[in-house]
Amino acid sequence: MTLLIEEERNAALFSWYRTEQRSFPWRGETDPYRILVSEAMLQQTQTSRVVPFYNRFIDRFPTVESLAAANLQEVLGLWTGLGYNSRGLRLREAARTIAADGWPTTPTTLVELPGVGPYTASAVASFAFGARVPAVDTNLRRVLSRWHGEPLNGAPLHTAAVAALGDPAADWNQAMMDLGATTCVSKIPRCGGCPVKDWCSGPTSYTPTPAQGRFEGSARQLRGAIVRSLVRGDAIFLDIVQQTGFPTTQVETALADLMSEQLVSRDEAGVYRIAE
Repeated sequence: MTLLIEEERNAALFSWYRTEQRSFPWRGETDPYRILVSEAMLQQTQTSRVVPFYNRFIDRFPTVESLAAANLQEVLGLWTGLGYNSRGLRLREAARTIAADGWPTTPTTLVELPGVGPYTASAVASFAFGARVPAVDTNLRRVLSRWHGEPLNGAPLHTAAVAALGDPAADWNQAMMDLGATTCVSKIPRCGGCPVKDWCSGPTSYTPTPAQGRFEGSARQLRGAIVRSLVRGDAIFLDIVQQTGFPTTQVETALADLMSEQLVSRDEAGVYRIAE
């Protein structure tokens, strides 16, 4: 009975996806490099914001080799505005590993790349290499929790995802992402228009995650402001304080963090710059 439910639900999901799927520059891609770039950018960033950054990035760095050879200042110059600039650094590190050693093709080997977690590894393996694995992101977790009528995390979530996985897995993963992003949304799900509502326990089993802290005046805002300043050119400490408008002690802490993450360096004369 359970297998029949999964087959019927997936048939309805795929039928909906064929007509309602969203269009993005990376959709339908099988180039693992372009998929990796898109997934790195999509981490903690709204899809609509990613599109122009992705297009500019791919225009400038069309291959993994071109990104591997890039200096960090240019990489961050194209990344600034997306937030979480360490993602750009890790992406370049991953490109250098791939350029030297070749592409890993499975979730267990892809996850060894810098900046690649379990979700991204599964997404690249599925979309680029045809691996039959679920790519468990926030959307998929929310949809599966509502299907099963209980909050799913950890091993139970993975088990449910593997059991529900349709074929081809790449299309199923994309369909689940689109369903979660457009219909089975977090706060007010659009159950009336859901293609799989007949096989769902309802929306109440999922509790939305707490909203992220305020951005204005946050350490995230300051870190981004420092990176933007240094992308434009090297600067001494007092110039950075003036350009960012943050208190001296906060700038000191942010610079120390950025240096520890190898995004920023400082020479003996006290001049800060984007790391090499």
